[in-house]
Amino acid sequence: MNSKLLDSITEPSDLKDLDEFQLKSLAQELRKFIIDIVAVKEGHLGASLGVVELTIALHYVFDTPNDLLVWDVGHQAYGHKILTGRKQQFHSNRQHQGLSGFPKISESIYDAFGTGHSSTSISAVLGMAIASKLKGDLKKNHVAVIGDASIASGMAFEGLNHAGVTDTNLLIVLNDNAIGIDPSVGALKQYLTNVKTGNQKQDNIFEALNFNYSGPIDGHDISELIQELERLKSIKGPKFLHVITTKGKGLKQAEDNQVTYHAPGKFDANTGDLIPKAPQNQPPKYQDVFGHTLVELAESNDKIVGITPAMPTGSSMKFMMKAFPDRAFDVGIAEQHAVTLAAGMATQGMIPFCNVYSTFLQRAYDQVIHDVALQNLPVIFCLDRAGLVGEDGPTHHGVFDLAYLRCIPNLTIFAPRNETELRNIMYTAQSKEINGPIAIRYPRGQGVTLNWKLPFENIDIGTGIQLQAGNSLAVLSIGTIGNLVTEAITDLNISHYDIRFVKPLDETLLHEIFNKYTQIVTIEDGCMIGGFGSAISEFASQNNYKNDIKILGIPDTFIEHGRIPELRNEIGLNPNQIRNVIKNLMKR
Repeated sequence: MNSKLLDSITEPSDLKDLDEFQLKSLAQELRKFIIDIVAVKEGHLGASLGVVELTIALHYVFDTPNDLLVWDVGHQAYGHKILTGRKQQFHSNRQHQGLSGFPKISESIYDAFGTGHSSTSISAVLGMAIASKLKGDLKKNHVAVIGDASIASGMAFEGLNHAGVTDTNLLIVLNDNAIGIDPSVGALKQYLTNVKTGNQKQDNIFEALNFNYSGPIDGHDISELIQELERLKSIKGPKFLHVITTKGKGLKQAEDNQVTYHAPGKFDANTGDLIPKAPQNQPPKYQDVFGHTLVELAESNDKIVGITPAMPTGSSMKFMMKAFPDRAFDVGIAEQHAVTLAAGMATQGMIPFCNVYSTFLQRAYDQVIHDVALQNLPVIFCLDRAGLVGEDGPTHHGVFDLAYLRCIPNLTIFAPRNETELRNIMYTAQSKEINGPIAIRYPRGQGVTLNWKLPFENIDIGTGIQLQAGNSLAVLSIGTIGNLVTEAITDLNISHYDIRFVKPLDETLLHEIFNKYTQIVTIEDGCMIGGFGSAISEFASQNNYKNDIKILGIPDTFIEHGRIPELRNEIGLNPNQIRNVIKNLMKR
């Protein structure tokens, strides 16, 4: 297929030169363009394929960027990026120093708001609409596109609740495809299903919130979309358009396997078949070690339950959901609810494993403090995607967890160096060796051990271990970055310690280290301000040690997107750079 029409679009205003027949042809070209690029470069496929017609219709009807358009999360914004002057750069999407995989204010005037975490669009666009009204700009339109999984989040309902009582020029477009990354869950999902099938007899929930509701309409019918958007454009006040789409539209495999093709990796653009990522007999992903270990523990402990906010596949909680469907809960995009649900279960003697991506636990920080730690409840937080995560970029890097958790009383914090330690700390936590909550953080991707499924062993709380003995200086690491340190220092006459617990610190071991070595290097894959290195510096200050301490970690800036090795190179955390820092210190 050629891209004659798509090549003629350099900005959204060019769409207005096309008739509706041409717009339908453009949709085919745009869909094919997305498939061809993502097949090679990887990215979030299904969501963007599902909103091709909606994207064209929105930019055709509204005067962007003067009218403000906000995409919730941003997984579905690829077509938007291509139509807003970024077609020639789209091959760099999610690549190091290329386009972001998400809307980003600094990237384009057409990206009205940066969105990487879900359910923020309604609050953001309402803030814009109120600002326009205060400035006297009553003609400007404000549009948010939000999915049926995202709208079930508490923050989205907070935004809806406020928007319904404002006199603002606001349109919420619900992109309803019954799936986020995994299938949508909850009572609202059932309500929307009833609306779509004509079985809904209750009052309309959105009309009850004072929105002018219309729909549901076919989100792949450009003519119907344009007609309804034009009608709504002339109506004042908060409006709500319910649009039905198919995630993965236009690629059969993506339509049939919507979970897999949310972000499928490389695939054949013509056939849709996935291209294998790696040869067999590789170490497992940390998330799979978590998932299989949880099932193994649950088989012998009937008090164990699993909780995840909308990430059963991404976190591998799916294994627990399959093995023990009555004891595993996908609560939807609701991190705050997930944490307090776990707290409630813990009060009744259950042992909740609350599995949340590190970056998403930020959204439930108050609940971790107020509902779990303050009451010293034994909730086990398993924080996936800790450290740098790669191409998803700054909204998804899990680099703040050590710092924002370390200041919370009663909370134990552990970072396993490998799969065996992840298994053992999960075993230790559920066997009541810990009096109170614990956070276990581990990275995205493959581990380092083929023979990982070993018999369980208890880990003594607050103990570190020595990995290499030497006389020159001491390197202290935390978590899986310790494996890079091992690679960097194998033939150097230095000591290497895996401290393992950021809280409580192994003070006995630290006293030995500070009394033996004049130079200490700390290394972490978290932010240096307030993190592991800060904890070691605080220990030194409190105990009047004068040793030289060098802290390596994530600098005080938001790290952009790219492959993890590229990002490590950029911030000085690859093995060669670590080695050079240590060798220079040894020369002193």
